[in-house]
Amino acid sequence: MARFFDVHPQDPQPRAIAQAVKIIRDGGLIAYPTDSCYALGAQMGNREALDRIRSIRHLDDKHHFTLVCRDFAQLGQFVNIGNDVFRSIKAVTPGSYTFILPATKEVPKRLLHPKKKTVGVRIPDNRVVQALLDELGEPLLSSTLLLPDEEEPMTVGWDIKERLDHQVDAVIDAGDCGAEPTTVVDFSSGVAEVIRRGMGDPSRFE
Repeated sequence: MARFFDVHPQDPQPRAIAQAVKIIRDGGLIAYPTDSCYALGAQMGNREALDRIRSIRHLDDKHHFTLVCRDFAQLGQFVNIGNDVFRSIKAVTPGSYTFILPATKEVPKRLLHPKKKTVGVRIPDNRVVQALLDELGEPLLSSTLLLPDEEEPMTVGWDIKERLDHQVDAVIDAGDCGAEPTTVVDFSSGVAEVIRRGMGDPSRFE
């Protein structure tokens, strides 16, 4: 059964965050709220958790996983980003956007798109996620909690606990969560291409 953490959305309890991060460090998979919707999260090098995410979501090897980063200093360790692209991304972060960029050698190969050698990155505008990232000290391997054959991602903590109780190790509930996934912008060619329209305003990249 999954642990259930009920945390304050603006001032998450440090003890609960520390316990959730211990589950991540011990190889666990969590469901957690973001500024867009719920996501599945695990430690970046955790091969088993990656397979569990693929199984829960029925993903193929071309799916872009996301590294959820605390800030630009952390993000810059894992993707190659030029000045123009940096300025474009900086203008909308933190926020509900995911950016596809060429990965550095710091990213485990199994997280990369098999042909493009790219990975998703984002800096969310959410206190709970920022607290998790501060405690973890590294990016969180992440994927939108969108179940197979469903059109909308999951947004309610107790519902996730009920439906995925034996598939995840913890659920963090911080109340209302955004009802859409992030807007995804592919910068891998150096030019913005919106490949998913979501919470973030896509018009500035079109």
